[in-house]
Amino acid sequence: MVSAPKKSTNQQTVKTSQPVDSIKQAQGVYVTIHGHYYQPPRENPYLNAIERQPSAQPYHNWNERIHHECYRPNAFARVLNDRQQVIGIVNNFEYLSFNIGATLMSWLEKYDLEVYQRIIEGDRKSQARLNGHGNAIAQVYNHIILPLANERDKYTQIRWGKADFRARFGREPEGMWLAETAVDYPTVKALIDEDIRFIILAPSQAERCRPLPTDENPNSEWHEVGGSQIDPTRPYRCFIEDGRYIDVFFYDGPISRDMGFSDALNTADNLAIRLGQAVRGDHRQAQLISVATDGETFGHHKGGTEKCLAYAFTEVFMGKSWTVTNYAHYLSINPPRWEVVLKPVTAWSCAHGVERWRSDCGCGGGGTWTQKWREPLRDSLDWLRDRLATVYEEIGEKFFNDPWLARDEYVIVIGESRPREQVQQFLARHQQHPLTNEEQIDALRLLEMQRHCLLMYTSCGWFFDELSRPEGVQILRYASRAMQLAGELGGMHHQLEFMSRLAHAPSNVPDFSNGTEVYRKLVIPSQVSLEQVAAHYAISSLFSTYSSRESIHCYTIEQLDYHKQNIGTMSLAIGQVKLTSETTWENQHFTFAALHLGGWDFHCCIKPFLSRLTYTEIKEELFGVFKQASAAQSILVMNRVFGDRCFNLQHLFAEERHRVMSKLTENTKKRLNQLYTQVYRENYSVLLAFQREDLAIPQELQVAAEVALSHRAQEVIFALETAVAEPGEIDYQLKELQAIVTEANHLKCKLNISQVNTVLEQLILRLLWQLLYDGEPETLETDVQRIQQIIDIGEQLHLGLYLGRAQEIYFPCLKQKIIPDCIVSSNSCRWNVSQLKPLFKLGSKLGIDVSCWLK
Repeated sequence: MVSAPKKSTNQQTVKTSQPVDSIKQAQGVYVTIHGHYYQPPRENPYLNAIERQPSAQPYHNWNERIHHECYRPNAFARVLNDRQQVIGIVNNFEYLSFNIGATLMSWLEKYDLEVYQRIIEGDRKSQARLNGHGNAIAQVYNHIILPLANERDKYTQIRWGKADFRARFGREPEGMWLAETAVDYPTVKALIDEDIRFIILAPSQAERCRPLPTDENPNSEWHEVGGSQIDPTRPYRCFIEDGRYIDVFFYDGPISRDMGFSDALNTADNLAIRLGQAVRGDHRQAQLISVATDGETFGHHKGGTEKCLAYAFTEVFMGKSWTVTNYAHYLSINPPRWEVVLKPVTAWSCAHGVERWRSDCGCGGGGTWTQKWREPLRDSLDWLRDRLATVYEEIGEKFFNDPWLARDEYVIVIGESRPREQVQQFLARHQQHPLTNEEQIDALRLLEMQRHCLLMYTSCGWFFDELSRPEGVQILRYASRAMQLAGELGGMHHQLEFMSRLAHAPSNVPDFSNGTEVYRKLVIPSQVSLEQVAAHYAISSLFSTYSSRESIHCYTIEQLDYHKQNIGTMSLAIGQVKLTSETTWENQHFTFAALHLGGWDFHCCIKPFLSRLTYTEIKEELFGVFKQASAAQSILVMNRVFGDRCFNLQHLFAEERHRVMSKLTENTKKRLNQLYTQVYRENYSVLLAFQREDLAIPQELQVAAEVALSHRAQEVIFALETAVAEPGEIDYQLKELQAIVTEANHLKCKLNISQVNTVLEQLILRLLWQLLYDGEPETLETDVQRIQQIIDIGEQLHLGLYLGRAQEIYFPCLKQKIIPDCIVSSNSCRWNVSQLKPLFKLGSKLGIDVSCWLK
């Protein structure tokens, strides 16, 4: 039953002769654009690191790619003039209502701290503008479908989402974004229990609504709105059986769809016109035009649309006297006057309630493929969750006063760094008795097991049409890690039973047949043991000089002894290391021997460290055999001493394997470069003769020229990395590079130079910062010319240099220092007025509008 409040919440229109402050009092049209920023977790659960994703080229992984297309562009959104020059840089997060998933924020904090801080700053500035109500709202922690979660997981997800938000934004969240806006009344109750004030839903999720009953009108009439007819321009109050409530905003469905699939975001005027069509002309005191979409729409799905938002927020909406607000602020000045009843179980991306995440409902499918795998997948995970919950309770009771309370609070220590002191304080707060070192390890294994049990319900695993997609494989990897931790705790093996249950999940891909094969072929190969980490270290040590203490992903490696010998093309490394997991603190002491036979052949053996005497005997015996230069004999002795468990290049983690492969080809590439350079030099006059006669240059000579010149250009550019401290050295290298470019253009050679963009872009940034903040006025013109020359060379090489960061250095300096200090008042100007013209020309070269100052 839906309960009505005892008192009216209606507000009377305030009559005043004074202008109304729309920030403090509801008056006029308000606009809220909400971006749901979220990326599915992509890390290898055994390494806590995202491995290379080839489909994200030219970036390392999809987080990086979308970051450069969306998150950074929105943190530094450009406002352009009609010549596509920058006239403003806007932090869209100051104006967007937004939520950002905890896993994505953790990645942003590590990958681009500047953007991370701009997002936090955007929320802080919106608080200052909107009476203390920030744009950011919390999110269900790792995007699980709450109506399908059991009660315990439902509350943990909300509590983790709140705790992560509090740690980042320094305040309590007022609202929370529900994954896929999936909601039912038990979810509403949990949100109310956890002090969430409001949520955002799709208009299709409302069933009926009415004006809130008042003393004058206690039986207001209900309006059926189940076909998305609900008015999204006002907030609503949703009651549960005990009379408590949560407030609900419904976004405008048609406009939100047009933002994603039509031309609404093509220009700021288009957006304003489309939003204006939703303004009600019934003379109500205030109304909210609210739209919501995936935040990645702004820049990733629709390239460049962050510029549309920036101009709309700062110019167009203001010109229409619209107030840009967020949901929390609007609630504070215009609380609900209407009540809503929600449909029983709904989500914004499934017409069948939440069946998209548990049955073959057809959503997300197409063609002849089915989603019959969805139900067996969820059933298998539910079975595993319940088994591991029993493990957690039975073992956790030995360590924790309240195991489930410990899980709820574990979120405070699962950040990127996991400081040991903070973890120890957490354990001390929850421990039943002072824990031994081994008990601490088991306690952390238990908590990590539960963390992965939550992660394995990430909604993306069911969203698409096939189990073997990366999203489905990812949640199975979380399940795999959870089972491994359970096995380490008590020798309990769940994997075989779990795999047999997955056999009921049919794959649409013939190569996999069913979920069991998906697990066997795509999940098991990603499993990592401490022994494999040691093997990775041992093999890579043949090509790297490791310090006494190193980190490899989420493992700390302490080198206790290490010796290496080379004979011809063969190398043998023998050592002992202590490995410690930074997440569970488990550790192991290993002895290793790694043999490189030359080329791509490696043989590595690992065994637990037994004693110093045994280690010394192994080392003496192996090096003694190795001196005989017999590869076969060395391998036989290694296998006898260590056992048959051996590793090779394929057992290296992907990133390091690729680095070693590149290292192994260096000598070959060097010889080829020398050969091509020799051919090019010996036949230079022949090349010129063919060119003079306007004849096609023989392919062999053309290739030699391109390889030789590309190699020279690449060497010079990498030399610039170390030349930044000495302008004369930079000028010399730039002169060399310009000569190579001129020569290549003369011979119509297409240079193939990779991995150089970052070098030149970083050089531009360093030189620009030095010029603007530390440079000598006497050398300003020369310093400007040096930067311009680098940009010109990049254009001649068709490198497509990214000058966005340079704009983000120059533009604030222009607005905050150059114009105030040198134009408005020249008393504090660092430069002579006559020197400003080259400085403004540089701004023009960087794509900044400085036309009025150049005049």
